[in-house]
Amino acid sequence: MFVLAEFNVLRPEPGLLFWSILIFVIFWYLMSKFAFRPIAQALIKRENHIQDALNDAKKAKDELRKIQTENSKLMEEARAERSKMLKEAKEHRNQIVAEARVAAKEEANKIVAQANQEIESLKKTALLDVKNQVSNIALEVAEKVIQKKLSDDAGQMEYLNDLVKDINLS
Repeated sequence: MFVLAEFNVLRPEPGLLFWSILIFVIFWYLMSKFAFRPIAQALIKRENHIQDALNDAKKAKDELRKIQTENSKLMEEARAERSKMLKEAKEHRNQIVAEARVAAKEEANKIVAQANQEIESLKKTALLDVKNQVSNIALEVAEKVIQKKLSDDAGQMEYLNDLVKDINLS
């Protein structure tokens, strides 16, 4: 214990100073030989690894930008294509509606024309029937007039009027 009491840090002894410096130099040499190189190599390796990671991150960022740009272009193309398809579908729908209207109009015109032909046919048939009845009535009247053979015109007119009243126009 006596040695520790006389020890003073501010005033070291020359022998202690020599051995401390010698041990420090040996320690420094051994550290530089065995520790500093692996530590320096590990730091260089880590620096390279960090630089590679930064380069990869930059490449990934650039690739992401490129993909986003392509994605934007694809989205624009898809929107344009959708718009084009909707426009074509609308035009096709309008064309089908127009064709259906034309076809319906033609069919209606055909039906009206057919109805007009039937009406004309029925009208002609009715007129022909009326003419036939009138001619039959005229023949009956003429036959009865001839059968009576009246001498005066007033008598014939009176007889014709009586026949007309008697005849049924059915």
